[in-house]
Amino acid sequence: MNGWDQLFGAVNLIALVAWVALILLPRWPALLSALLYLGVGLLCLVYTVGLVGALSGVFPAGEGGANFSTIEGVRAIFASDLGVTIGWTHYLAFDLFIGIWIARDADAKHISRLVQAPILLATFLAGPLGLLLWLIVREPAARRSGRWS
Repeated sequence: MNGWDQLFGAVNLIALVAWVALILLPRWPALLSALLYLGVGLLCLVYTVGLVGALSGVFPAGEGGANFSTIEGVRAIFASDLGVTIGWTHYLAFDLFIGIWIARDADAKHISRLVQAPILLATFLAGPLGLLLWLIVREPAARRSGRWS
């Protein structure tokens, strides 16, 4: 197992623990802050170090012109273990951030945790799908509560 495999496993573990806590534990302010700063923040830090390392050449990021301006360049980035790891970490960080927003928004609109759980699970497994489900559920709840923000 190389270093990128270990880092990939570590970011998956961070995300899994955060999602389990978000879905199953009481939403104390300290827990939500920990999920945001220790969960999302740590994932963002790992992503940033990997991305800067890849773009600066400190970490090898694929063969043949790795860049974000062409599909071939992006393919070259994702053709390496580093590229897959930073790409996956990007997804994990953003999906967790969106999950925290959904949970806070749903709590503020008094949406049952039983309704929230499958939406949060969908967000964990397929981020944009969960977000779409939340937006569909959120709109009538926002109208009823008068809380659009």
